[in-house]
Amino acid sequence: MASKRDSTDLQHALGTCRGAFASVGFFSLFVNLLMLVPAIYMLQVYDRVLSTRSSETLLMLTLVVVFLFTVMGLLELVRSRILVRIGNRLDLLLNERIFRSMFRRSLLSEGTPSSQPIDDLSTLRQFLAGNGLLAFFDAPWVPVYLGVLFLFHPWLGIFATTAALVLLALALVGEKVTKPLLSSAQREQIKARELATSNLRNAEVSHAMGMLPGIMGRWSRRRHHFLAEQSRANDRGEALGSVSRTLRLLAQSLILGLGAWLVLRAEMTPGMLIAGAIIMGRALAPIDRLIGTWKGFVSARGAYGRLDELLTKIPAEENGMSLPPPKGDVRVEDVSAAPPGGQVPTLRGIQLAVPAGQHVGIIGPSAAGKSTLARVLLGIWPPLTGTARLDGADINLWNREEVGPFIGYLPQDIELFEGTIAENIARFGEVDSDKVVAAARKAGVHEMVLSMPGGYDTPIGAGGVGLSGGQRQRIALARALYGDPVLVVLDEPNASLDDRGEHALRAAMVALKREGVTLFVISHRVSVLKGMDTLLLMRDGQIHMSGPRDEVMAHLASQSAPRKVAGQAARGRMVAVAGGQHPGTGSGATGGQRDAADEQ
Repeated sequence: MASKRDSTDLQHALGTCRGAFASVGFFSLFVNLLMLVPAIYMLQVYDRVLSTRSSETLLMLTLVVVFLFTVMGLLELVRSRILVRIGNRLDLLLNERIFRSMFRRSLLSEGTPSSQPIDDLSTLRQFLAGNGLLAFFDAPWVPVYLGVLFLFHPWLGIFATTAALVLLALALVGEKVTKPLLSSAQREQIKARELATSNLRNAEVSHAMGMLPGIMGRWSRRRHHFLAEQSRANDRGEALGSVSRTLRLLAQSLILGLGAWLVLRAEMTPGMLIAGAIIMGRALAPIDRLIGTWKGFVSARGAYGRLDELLTKIPAEENGMSLPPPKGDVRVEDVSAAPPGGQVPTLRGIQLAVPAGQHVGIIGPSAAGKSTLARVLLGIWPPLTGTARLDGADINLWNREEVGPFIGYLPQDIELFEGTIAENIARFGEVDSDKVVAAARKAGVHEMVLSMPGGYDTPIGAGGVGLSGGQRQRIALARALYGDPVLVVLDEPNASLDDRGEHALRAAMVALKREGVTLFVISHRVSVLKGMDTLLLMRDGQIHMSGPRDEVMAHLASQSAPRKVAGQAARGRMVAVAGGQHPGTGSGATGGQRDAADEQ
């Protein structure tokens, strides 16, 4: 288990910063040694300057102290800047890796996609770059300060050690009583934010149907739970912090009394009295700072745990050997598949072989597994069993950045991204004007784009805000056709199209046929499937029927004919009873005609 954890990218990134952490520790050595300067200065002033009344000694001591404090300030600045750069370096080392892991988790997991890992990385970076971490570098020097107090007098050392142990015990108690509450509060905060993000995506529906009060109530309950847990944790933490600060101030005052009693007994000098009080304050300061920054430490620890879990569950993708450009030959070998996180297959035992350049239409009722098959073909969802192959290679073994330009995909739920129309069509790679225009012409949207205020440079919002459903679908089609794809999958490509858009879609499919592109089209509307070579009828996650388009359509028509005749006879009997007409005449015949029209 340890070796597995050590192999995570988070562990590796922190390991690369080990030298910088060592530098911070090295500078902390001199900073903490220089923290003794005020105590030594006061000791010399009280025990040497005042007794000798030498202004020259006072001047020299003061100049030395000013110089040493200047050095200490510079060292503090240097180690703070090193920590800032450690945080920035950690961010630069991990941000792309974490983004890719978030991306893959959204593909492989159920639920609303979340950007929480980016927030966790920011939390970890801010803690590493902040002053809170310095308390952990200063804490090991507490025994040194206590040792100096023992040198002054054993009773001073015993008193300061007891005070330090009491404060440390309070810190540990605070950790125990606040950790569960803070962890629970963080989880509720994450869930509340994800719920709000999900609801905002459906703002139009919520507003139109007056759903806002109910939706807001669900979010508010999560928010209130988060606030309650955080308030309880803060109350306990602040109570312990108040007790800690009070005891620290009390200890600093009482040590003066103890020192004065020792001076009266001639067991210590007045300079040791003042110096001892200063040193004890310095000994307790790191513990007090740890208590003050404990909440930030708990947040950073939680962020570290979530990031480590994410990077462990979703290891970095290793690119294999580059393969020759694909030609579009597709084979599906005994594939069973389910949505991410699901164990009940929505595809079962799919066998399919499609030569390059063939056009395949996929039809069937809702929830038949059509879109699942499309995602398996493209390597979006890994199959539970079996293999989907492109040109003989498992689709999941292709380097995605290399095979992506050869694939076009138009999903049911159209997702455009914030940017210009040209950038969306060019898939946010380098915008090649000729290729963008060629893809737009092929999709039949060139004139539509030119009619917009900025043409191809027209900015659109995230998700295609500012465009109609048909416009989004046509621009997404151009994106799918950009470049030289050899495999194109269109899932309900005419769902939002008008007659003009559907005519452009059919023209694009003819062009793909001419270019020898392998095409899969999922549709409930038979009109868009006229140019298909093969039709697949899917039911209950299986291929119920397959063959040449005309043969499958003829078979489906022959199966539906008896149902039409039965429907006509039933309507004729109903009309005869209601209006006294003979079955099969009058409005009964009209109903049969309507059935035939519906069937067409």
